[in-house]
Amino acid sequence: MLNVAHVNCLQVTCSTMEDAVKDRENLYKMIISQLRYDGCEAIAANLAKTTNIMSPCPPSARLHQVVNLGLRAETEGSRPENQQLPGLTNAIGPSVASKGIDLEYEPEDHGTTPPAAMYETYYVTAHKAPCRTAAFSANGRLVATGSVDASIKVLDVDRMVAKNTMPQTHDQGQGMNLENHPVIRTLYDHAEEVTALEFHPFTSVLVSGGKDCTIKMFDISKPSVKKAYRAIQESEVINSMSFHPSGDFILVSTEHPTIRLYDTNTSQCFAPANPREYHTGPVTMVKYAPMGNLYASASTDGSIKVWDGVSNRCVATFPQAHKGAEVYGVQFSQNSKYLISSGKDSNVFLWELSTGRAVNMYTGAAMTNYRTQVIFNHTEDFILVADEKNNSISCWDTRTTEKQKSLPSGHNNHIRCLVHSPAGAAFVSCSDDFRARFWYCEGI
Repeated sequence: MLNVAHVNCLQVTCSTMEDAVKDRENLYKMIISQLRYDGCEAIAANLAKTTNIMSPCPPSARLHQVVNLGLRAETEGSRPENQQLPGLTNAIGPSVASKGIDLEYEPEDHGTTPPAAMYETYYVTAHKAPCRTAAFSANGRLVATGSVDASIKVLDVDRMVAKNTMPQTHDQGQGMNLENHPVIRTLYDHAEEVTALEFHPFTSVLVSGGKDCTIKMFDISKPSVKKAYRAIQESEVINSMSFHPSGDFILVSTEHPTIRLYDTNTSQCFAPANPREYHTGPVTMVKYAPMGNLYASASTDGSIKVWDGVSNRCVATFPQAHKGAEVYGVQFSQNSKYLISSGKDSNVFLWELSTGRAVNMYTGAAMTNYRTQVIFNHTEDFILVADEKNNSISCWDTRTTEKQKSLPSGHNNHIRCLVHSPAGAAFVSCSDDFRARFWYCEGI
């Protein structure tokens, strides 16, 4: 006769076994979805039959994302507790204070990452009109490009690299196998130019903004879907967007002084409470800090503003940030200690947020005709920006401000957008020559 302890033990054991079976079934489902996402339908169908998985498993890259997160966590080990900046609300997500540029310390591995001149073009994709915007996914595995032709292309980074490095057979030269083609999605749902793109931090959602004053949300896990599953009508042209690290909110800047904040689940719109804190001109760019407790905005009024990410109150203003010239772009460092900005005065500044002063200035590139955005490379050792005077890509050492050798872009018209991968030595340049170029530095 079993006593109560034995019964409880058996119940726990049965529950554990049941959980293990469910976990294994979920694993098989993720494998099947990943295989279908990669174009291996026959293998996916065979695995579903072998494991007796009857429920539908649509194509999805979630397994790839989960594995990447696990490997990253395994490599990085434990992280420090969430850091709170003085006078600001609590940070969302893990602290990244130990990462990125910090002028107070000289890292041992400084100089081991490649400057722009070492990158090579690995793949070129063409639109039917000027290519104006691009975005990398959070894990660096996907790139989206947007064009004046109102189309959006989604490309697989691994396939772009493989296409350049693997020798082609004669048959492949005649036409690439669709299973290996870098362009995995083409989306059409805007009536005019696509002006902004942003991937959700951890789901298969891509958000776009357009000259048609709309914001579109696409589920790119579904290969057959070319239209958005949700649309938000705005009153002005969309200039930029930035996801909160939680994925629950997205900032939107338009040709209007008011910054919009949308709930991605309900599409409810919010704005900063105090109109006196608003910009006085169109907001050219908004960008969340990596921890989500701050965001920054740039404007044609010549100022940069830093906002509390929870209260939506302005906590700092840098007036006349570029000597009164329009400010085009802003980006936080990974540790949120610094902010880089580019402006119509052709200068790039590195701002120290704790003091509100520009600690570094980077000169030598022309940025007078277009809203050129400045970017860090993935380690923040270098700063990149498009140079209008010779259509090249300028590069500076972030610490020393020393200008590096420029990279000839290969574009036949002006570069309108640069985006760098958050995960490795890769970036994309978009041009009015209708093309987007994928740049990569092998072995880094």
